[in-house]
Amino acid sequence: MEIGSVSHEKAGCFTNGLMWFKSLPGKLFAKLVEIAKQTKKIGKDDPRRVIHSLKVGLALTLVSLFYYFQALYNNFGVSAMWAIMTVVVVFEFSVGATLGKGLNRGMATLLAGALGVGAHYLASATGKVAEPILLGLFVFLQAFTSTFIRFFPQVKARYDYGMLIFILTFCLVSISGFRVGEIVDMAHKRLSTILIGASVCVIVSIFVCPVWAGEDLHQLVAQNMEKLGKFLEGFGEEISKSTEGEESKDAKTYMAEYKGVLNSKNAEEILANFARWEPGHGQFKYRHPWKQYLKIGSLTRQCACRVDALNGYINSEIKAPEEIKEITTKMSIESGKALKELARSIKTMTSPLSANKHVSNAKTAAKNLKSLLISGFWEDINLLEVIPVAAVASILTDIVICVEEIAEAVNELASLAHFSSKDTKVDSSKESNIEATQSRKIHACSQHVVLTIQEGAQVQSSVQLTDQNMKL
Repeated sequence: MEIGSVSHEKAGCFTNGLMWFKSLPGKLFAKLVEIAKQTKKIGKDDPRRVIHSLKVGLALTLVSLFYYFQALYNNFGVSAMWAIMTVVVVFEFSVGATLGKGLNRGMATLLAGALGVGAHYLASATGKVAEPILLGLFVFLQAFTSTFIRFFPQVKARYDYGMLIFILTFCLVSISGFRVGEIVDMAHKRLSTILIGASVCVIVSIFVCPVWAGEDLHQLVAQNMEKLGKFLEGFGEEISKSTEGEESKDAKTYMAEYKGVLNSKNAEEILANFARWEPGHGQFKYRHPWKQYLKIGSLTRQCACRVDALNGYINSEIKAPEEIKEITTKMSIESGKALKELARSIKTMTSPLSANKHVSNAKTAAKNLKSLLISGFWEDINLLEVIPVAAVASILTDIVICVEEIAEAVNELASLAHFSSKDTKVDSSKESNIEATQSRKIHACSQHVVLTIQEGAQVQSSVQLTDQNMKL
């Protein structure tokens, strides 16, 4: 019996192994298909990633010429490998990150190399017995001091990589000098090759399809505000619906978009740090107020926290009186429009004049709501029905305050960055100058038409057609 059972187990193991071996080609093919799909998705999500990979290959090819050509190799020798190592560790996705790392590495190598040579000559002047003791003391002191300096927040944010290279280079130069005779020549070759590698990285990064961290930060802040604006407009539409339980087709879309705003702090800080290293480019001049973007981003996340709390009531059955429903709808929609206008003004770098009107409307609605709540309106209403309505009203009031603070921050950015005074940018085919003497509004049933003419001023008009409204 035991012999038969053992034979049966061996046969079962052999069968399982054979089946696994037969299924191996299919599994490998499925894995390759999955990798191909993932590769396509990564390239499609951001085509700049493909270009960045090509740029890294180009930079490495250029610095590898130090090994391919004998004339260049004779000048630098084995130290030419430092140029290749520099390209590998310095080349980053954006210009700011590459420039920051390159400058950090170059300056740290220069300073540490000079101090290392000085430490070597100072230690060698004391004699063979005391030389290793002094070198060890110098290495300990600089490592202790440099490592402690790395804990300073300002240094950690911008110069952490440079401090690491400083520690490494000082140790290499000072300790190598104990065994190598031509220490100055060695330090010179390493510094030269590192500077050459960093220069190649910076040149390729700037002049071959550059990726600017400042532009990414600019767009990220505007997109986050736009996401919150879409949510608030959608929430206002949900409140205004007369039929209970009716859901918008696009509800899931704007409900999911705003959540990314809550986790954007780290990305904004990294982009702002890289943007400070970048030279002036396009509409972003030298010393552009990048810190103001961090302030706007912080206020936007505070608003997103209120929006997240508001999201919990989007599917609740709120039985609000028509007066409350009308006011809360206006607060939500006007706040959303204000955020979208502020986002548009940042994207186009124009003064956010049109957003002020929506902020004012939202503040007026909030004051009306407060007046309604203290007027004894709730006397004949069931308290259990009042609680959800009061919670939504309280959150919307906080959101209006947040939107007002965001508008002030954007106006400050417009002043610091010298945004254009034009409130809108339109195609040349649609531009026209209108001499105005009065203001009037025209309303239609199926389409909402607004014609605004400012007295005594020459303004530009723009036409925007949507399914619900048309503005002229």
